[in-house]
Amino acid sequence: MLEINPRFRPPFDPDFLPAALWNRAYQSLVAKDRAARPFALVLERPDGSVSRYDGSVLGSTHPRAELTFLYAERLLKFLLWQRGGCKILVAGADEIAASLAKLYRDEGERAFDARFMGEQVYRRPFIVEPASLAKLPVESPNESCSLGRQLKGCRIGFDLGGSDRKVAALIDGRVVFSEEVAWDPYFQQDPAYHLAGVHDSLLRAAAYLPRIDAIGGSAAGIYIDNEVRVASLFRGVPAELFARHIRRMFFTLQERWGGVPFEVVNDGEVTALAGSMAISDNAVLGISMGTSLAGGYITVNGGITPWLNELAFTPVDYRPDAPRDEWSGDVGCGVKYFSQQGVARLAVVGGFGFRDDMPLPDRLVAVQQAMANGDPRAGQIYESIGIAFGYAVAHYADHYDLRHVLVLGRVTTGLGGEIIVARATEVLKTEFPAYAGIRLHLPGEEAKRHGQAIAAASLPVLSGSV
Repeated sequence: MLEINPRFRPPFDPDFLPAALWNRAYQSLVAKDRAARPFALVLERPDGSVSRYDGSVLGSTHPRAELTFLYAERLLKFLLWQRGGCKILVAGADEIAASLAKLYRDEGERAFDARFMGEQVYRRPFIVEPASLAKLPVESPNESCSLGRQLKGCRIGFDLGGSDRKVAALIDGRVVFSEEVAWDPYFQQDPAYHLAGVHDSLLRAAAYLPRIDAIGGSAAGIYIDNEVRVASLFRGVPAELFARHIRRMFFTLQERWGGVPFEVVNDGEVTALAGSMAISDNAVLGISMGTSLAGGYITVNGGITPWLNELAFTPVDYRPDAPRDEWSGDVGCGVKYFSQQGVARLAVVGGFGFRDDMPLPDRLVAVQQAMANGDPRAGQIYESIGIAFGYAVAHYADHYDLRHVLVLGRVTTGLGGEIIVARATEVLKTEFPAYAGIRLHLPGEEAKRHGQAIAAASLPVLSGSV
C-alpha cells in the first residue's frame, strides 16, 4: 500500500484511508514515471449513451506497478455506481483489462455488481472487455435532461421513504396542502399494498386541487423511464409479482389519473433538485444519510443526469480490512460510514451497548439522545462521520463539478448534523484547498419534511398551455 498520512483521523475510526488521498499519492507516482501510460474506462448503457473517464497509470514495469490494479478497480467501482453501465471498455493497459474482466465474472469478487448492473438494472449481459484507445467512443455530448423546476398548473408531488410517504399539492408553485403518512413498505409482499398506499396519498392531495395537470414522484431505488428496476421499498414483493405489478406500477397509476404527465425518479436526484431550487444555484450534490446513503446530482447547467448516483456503494475507504457491506460483499463503501449503519458501527466502538435485536433506527435515537445529554462519546461519533465525510466530499468532487453539497437525512438531525458539516468543511479547507469553496448546507426542518415532494411535483413537463 502507499504511505498516506491524513491530517485528520476519525476518533472512532483512526485507520480510515481516504480514497481522495490514496488516488493523489498514486497519481504523484504516475507523474514521475517516464513510462506512464494513458488509460481510459468507458461505460456504455443500452440506450447508447456513453460515459468516459480518461487518465494515466504507471508503466507495466514500474516497481510499484501492482498498485495500478487497485487504482483501476476502485475507479471502475466508483464510476459504475456513479454513472451506471453494462458494457465496460478498458483501454491503455491490457493486463488491467484482463484482471477486471476476471473480477466481474460470475465467480469473481464483483459478481454481485455484474449481476446487479446487467440483469437487474439494464436487463442486458454485463461485459468487461479490452479496447484500443484510438477506437474508444467519445462521451455522450449531453449527459443531462431538463426535468424539474416546472411549477405551472395544478400539480401533485410525492416522496416514498422507508417509513413514511410525503405528498404535496401545488397551484402554480404555491403549496396548498402537504402531509406525511406513516407506512411500512419494506416487507410487504402484496403489490396492492404499495399501489394502494401511493394512490391514497394522491387522493389526499387531489382533494385540494381543482384539477390535476401533472404528478411527479421520488423514491429510493433505480428508476429508468419511469420503470422500477431495483428498489429496496419493494424488496418484500416476490420476483414474479414484482415483474407483473411493481415494475410498471407508475404507469398503472398514471392510467388511473387520466394519463396526465407523470414522472418518477430516484429520491437522491430530487434531493439535489430541491436543494438547487432552494439556494438558486446549480452544481449541487445531494446526500441523504438515512437507512442507507442516497445521492443525486444537479449539473452546472441545472439538469438531472441519467446516471445512477448510488453513492452508497462507491468506495471511500481504501484500507484492505475496511468495514464490509453485507449486501454487495465489498469493503470501504459509503453506506458503512454515512448512514444509520455507520452510526451503529461507530457507537459500538465508542462503548454503546445495544441489544443484538435492536433496530438501527433505535440505535440512532439512542446516540442522538446521548448527544443531547452531553455524552462525549456521541460527539466523537459525529466527529468521526464528519471527518470521513470531508474526505469523501473531496473524492466526490474529483468526479462531479461541485459548488454545493446538500446534507440531510435522519443521521444529520440535531447537533450531530452540525458537527458533521463543521468537521467536513474543516477537512476540505485544510487538506484540499482547491475544493475549499464547496459549500455544505443543512436544510431547515420544513425543507427536510416537504421540500422533496414539492421538488418532485416540478418534474413533469406539461404539453401545451394549462
